[in-house]
Amino acid sequence: MTPNRTVEQIPNQIRIPWNTAISLSWTGLKRRLFRSMITITGVVLAIAFLAYMTINESIVGALVGLNDPVLNASLQRHGVDVFSAGSLDQMLQLLIGLALLTSTVGILNAMLMSVTERIKEIGTLKCLGASDPFIIKAYLIESTMQGSVGSFLGVMGGTLVAVGVNLGNYHGYVFQVFPWAPVGRAMTGAFLCGIVITVVAAIAPAWTAARKQPVEALRIDE
Repeated sequence: MTPNRTVEQIPNQIRIPWNTAISLSWTGLKRRLFRSMITITGVVLAIAFLAYMTINESIVGALVGLNDPVLNASLQRHGVDVFSAGSLDQMLQLLIGLALLTSTVGILNAMLMSVTERIKEIGTLKCLGASDPFIIKAYLIESTMQGSVGSFLGVMGGTLVAVGVNLGNYHGYVFQVFPWAPVGRAMTGAFLCGIVITVVAAIAPAWTAARKQPVEALRIDE
């Protein structure tokens, strides 16, 4: 092989199995634990807010459905419009959208910084035969791990806060009409949303990492 031969001319890049990609991603998370925690925290906050708002509206809607005069008076004292409860108004939808957008941008920034920090590592992997799809796969697995942990914690936190607030305000009424199915759907939706925004935010950084040329990457000082 001549020194001038480019990476595009190297034949038969290695097909690396999924378990190796998962192991590499897990190692990357542990080595950059602080940055990973920042990314996960952004997901937790956004998904906790989303879960709280959707679950709270489900519970309030179920309480309004009881049509109990005493309960309705309590709902109105807490600022609930008993005629439109159970659905998110446009302002709340906007707030949720902004929270998710902010989380996505934060994750994108964290993943781009991760690429910058790991240029030599990426170059070494590609010199050893790792293909572009493998690099992309490793980054997307890493982001999925972060999104799963952050989404789970966010959903649990948002659910506990929503149930706790309503128990504090309306006491035993909450248990009478607790909307298990809507709350379950809201929790599932928030969890999946967290994973999706994390993976979507990682696509561009993963592509950037995969396009790094091995020789150029190895020349960069850490």
